[in-house]
Amino acid sequence: MDPSRDNPIIRFATFFWGLGTFFIFALIFAVIWFFNHAKPASMEDAAAIPRYATKAKIDAAEAANISPEAIEAAIPVLSKSLAASKPMAVEVPAQIVPGSDMAKKLASAPAVDTKAIDAPVASDAPIDPAVMELGKASFMLCAACHGQSGEGGLIAPPLAGSVWVMGPVSNLIRIQLRGLQGTIAVKDKEYNMPGGMAPLSFQSDEQIAGVLTYVRNSFGNKASAVKAEQVTPLRGEVGKPQITAAELTKP
Repeated sequence: MDPSRDNPIIRFATFFWGLGTFFIFALIFAVIWFFNHAKPASMEDAAAIPRYATKAKIDAAEAANISPEAIEAAIPVLSKSLAASKPMAVEVPAQIVPGSDMAKKLASAPAVDTKAIDAPVASDAPIDPAVMELGKASFMLCAACHGQSGEGGLIAPPLAGSVWVMGPVSNLIRIQLRGLQGTIAVKDKEYNMPGGMAPLSFQSDEQIAGVLTYVRNSFGNKASAVKAEQVTPLRGEVGKPQITAAELTKP
């Protein structure tokens, strides 16, 4: 028997060498685990999951309704249209805090009588081709959700054959100026766009009249043209919360 094996100093050193080797490997594994282990999701990460899901839906709907080539072709047209827009002073804020003085002021403002705006007009009256061209250019923005042929998408209702489109003109003007939120039924199907439709009040009265005339007379639709003079009286709607279907005149 080797007497060195009974040497307590050697045994003591061997024990601590083994113990040290163990801790070195444990430390290496701990470092590897620390840098590769996914941190638990925070509350913000958890809240972001439905937002990402909604964004994916919208992206899919846009990709299905309008091609990248169509977007590229629309950019110069829209740029020209925006450059030709007349700047307008902002008299009311775009967002209203519920219960605020501004919200109370707008709520107490007298409602515009829409009877004259919605007065029946012959739908077979000739429509200015220039107005249709202006409307077609502005519609490229709408096509991202409603489809290039007004067929609608996953989240936005169709414009083709819609009684809302061919119904009272004031409805369409108010939607353009205030946006739309909540559920709306179109062709026996309910739509509720996440976040609602944003207001497009940055457009001039002529542009709004043009795009509404275009959708009312395209995709198989046939209705009277919309005039800028019909838009002007409803400019006071700008700044109010997004309108709901319940606030609109039934078509």
